Formats: sequence, C-alpha cells, structure tokens
Amino acid sequence: MSLRLETSGAVGHLIIDRAAKRNAITQAMWEQFPQLVERAMADDAIRVLILRAAAPGAFCAGADIAEFGAGAADPMWRAANQAAIARAQIELTLAPKPVIAFIEGDCVGGGCGLALACDLRVATAKARLGITPARLGLLYSLHDTKLLVDAVGPSQAKRILFTGSLMGAEEALRIGLVDMIGGDPTPLAGTIAANSRHSLRETKAMIRRILNGQAHDDETTSALFADAFTQPDFEEGVSAFLAKRKPVFP
Repeated sequence: MSLRLETSGAVGHLIIDRAAKRNAITQAMWEQFPQLVERAMADDAIRVLILRAAAPGAFCAGADIAEFGAGAADPMWRAANQAAIARAQIELTLAPKPVIAFIEGDCVGGGCGLALACDLRVATAKARLGITPARLGLLYSLHDTKLLVDAVGPSQAKRILFTGSLMGAEEALRIGLVDMIGGDPTPLAGTIAANSRHSLRETKAMIRRILNGQAHDDETTSALFADAFTQPDFEEGVSAFLAKRKPVFP
C-alpha cells in the first residue's frame, strides 16, 4: 500500500510508502488521505498523529507529475484532482488531534502543502523544502498559500513561490517553515500525548479561529474557556499537581 496507518502506543503514523517515485502522490492516494486521517481521529488510542515517509530520502515530491500531465487536458479529471487534493489538505488542517509532519529528505510542492497542513513540522538536517508550481506554469491553491503565509509571513511566502527554489533545513527553521530539526519526532509526540486531550483539541481549534481572523472572544470561545474548569481533565490535573505526580488524563 502506498499509504497506510500504523499505531504505536498513543501515536499514530500515517505513512507514505512510494519510494520508487519519491513518494509522489497519485489521485488514488489523494483520495485515500482523508479516509486514513478520519480513521486516526476516530481511534481513541491515538492521541497524536505523525505524517511521515516509510524510509528516509524523500518525504514527498508532491503530486505525481506524470499522472497529472496525462490527465491535465481533461477538465473533469482536473476538477476531481483539485477536489481530492483540497480535501486531503483540509482534512489534515482541521483534524482535531495534533498532527506532526516528520520530514526526512525532499519535501516539494504538494508535499510541502501536506507538511504545512500539519500542526508542527520536524525536519532532519538533510531535509530540503520548496514549492515549485512557478516552474511548471501552475499556481498553489489559496488554502495552501494561506498556510504558507501563516507559517512564514507574506514576504518569505512570495520568495518561496516566486523562486521555486529548494532550501535546506536550517534556512527553513530560520524562517519558520519548519519548527524543529531532529532525527525523531517520537519524544515530541509523547510529550504532547501525555497532556489533556480536551486541552489539546480546544487549543488547536482556538488557534485555527485566530488564523481565520478572529481577534476577540465571542460567546463560543468564552464558554469553551469557562467549560474547561468543569472537565474531568481539570480535576485530574489539579489533583496530580497537588500530589506532585504526573497526571493521568481520562
């Protein structure tokens, strides 16, 4: 299978396994992405999801250009392809649980879009990242462009998109395209997974509201803040703090 979901304790792994094509994503794979993300979100055992390649070398080279070139002349295929890509990216962006992209090797075009749709991006020192539609006479979607601007700001986003150049992990870290350089995201995932699922879910939703333009509390966000004090997680967190032990959230 070119895409699969595996579980290790509280961490799910959404694995891209098409190394012969540098993990380029086909139409069938774009269509499979939302199903696997939904399955991970529905699995109570999974608290954090890591999107990664099966092996080092390439995180994802983006869309399968050979398939794309063959289908591009058909408006119906183009529409179906655009819809499938958009759904995959948005499903990752709106997933209620934290999602980490682990970038080993090249992360290009639509692959960078997948990484940007995740909450955090951890890259190895040898990773290279770039967004290259300008080299093909194409455009990056509005959704993916917004994710890029949210991560690096408008000026850096323009530089990345205008040049289509690849950058190394250190430069990507400097401008905010990746969040950490490291060889294994498992310790980070474990730290996150040990915290309150209620807090993680609502914090992610709160940040999404801010990124979508909300600047002030409304009835919903005020209620969410107040409701946290009534949750079992708050009771457990306080009890653990007073007892000087690690909390075990329900």
